[in-house]
Amino acid sequence: MNKLLITADHVITKPTDQPIDQGAVLVEGGRIAAVGRAAELDTAVDAGVTRLSCPGATVLPGLIDCHVHLAFDASADPLRAVAHADPTELAAAMATRAEQLLASGVTTVRDLGDRDALTVTLRAAIEAGTAIGPRILAATTPLTSRGGHCGFLGGEVTTDDDIRAGIARNAAAGADLIKVMASGGALTPTGPRMWEAQFTARQLRLIVEEATRHGLAVAAHAHGTDVIAHCVDAGVRTIEHCSWRTAEGIGYDPEIARRMVENDIAVCRCVSGDWQLFRRQLGAERADAISETIRRMREDGVRFIAGTDAGVPGAAFGDYVGMLDFFATLGFGRCEVLDMATTGAAHALGLTDTGALTTGMRADLIVTDGNPLTDPTALRRIRHVFAAGRRAPALPPEGTEQPG
Repeated sequence: MNKLLITADHVITKPTDQPIDQGAVLVEGGRIAAVGRAAELDTAVDAGVTRLSCPGATVLPGLIDCHVHLAFDASADPLRAVAHADPTELAAAMATRAEQLLASGVTTVRDLGDRDALTVTLRAAIEAGTAIGPRILAATTPLTSRGGHCGFLGGEVTTDDDIRAGIARNAAAGADLIKVMASGGALTPTGPRMWEAQFTARQLRLIVEEATRHGLAVAAHAHGTDVIAHCVDAGVRTIEHCSWRTAEGIGYDPEIARRMVENDIAVCRCVSGDWQLFRRQLGAERADAISETIRRMREDGVRFIAGTDAGVPGAAFGDYVGMLDFFATLGFGRCEVLDMATTGAAHALGLTDTGALTTGMRADLIVTDGNPLTDPTALRRIRHVFAAGRRAPALPPEGTEQPG
């Protein structure tokens, strides 16, 4: 099998661990074969093994985007574009967006709503090596109420039998998880308002139970405070957006947050890279209130994971790092932010083979100029990206690579 020894000034095995100075990672067959000091591994590895020397750089786990929509084009009206797109043209556009994500250092994405299970087809092409992109966890068609949020994707359900059939259909199509639109959403103004429930508490429990029967976890789109409570009680794995909306404004409930922590439910707040545009659109007062709620959740122990909602208006596929910068402005430390994007995200998504650089894990890793733990801009200077040991060919080979 082909082997590659990557050496750099620093190796971050996981954000909470002490970095290895003058470290190295040995990649073999798409997996990490060894991690340690460069001098020791260089001596231990056969001289014929290819070396990739990256002076001034840091090797760290590949980034995880826990919330994207590859079928959306980030335009002002992405829903219309998806609804009327030719399937072949849409599939080609999705493949391009996947390449953009990989080039930005994202080696795993969780797609939370597409059309015709196109993400499953793209996932298979990437795994086979016929397409370039990150690992994809696909939710396929989200469950929504009749006339509800993103109903145009084909997941409208009303009765219990509808729910069971919808989940079975997604599972048969190859879904990795189930997405439920538990509340209304901004992209569907004709449906329920953002804080309003689209399913009863009993129906949400049924959705989780039925998904579990198929071996699938549930990600819940939930804005309303009451809806968030129902999702927590139902046992979803992650809550998307989690904005604590009520008809009167924001209604944060620390007791619900406590139950989220107790049940190991993570929050994907879904912040686009251009978060400053988001602030301007909301207005300073509302934006500040949302930021303060995030701080309160953090103080109460709620675990955040990184997600950009790429594909919705203004959320480009190539600016993952801007989202991390947003959390840094709220007081999240560099180590904490990186954990949201790697180890913590992998845990929340139920992935045990990525999110860290340890022996036996998938070789999902990036090489950056500088050290992201000390330099906030380092993640914008990516030299190399590897997904399952495959080097992203679109990136310029700025390291020096030569046979040993």
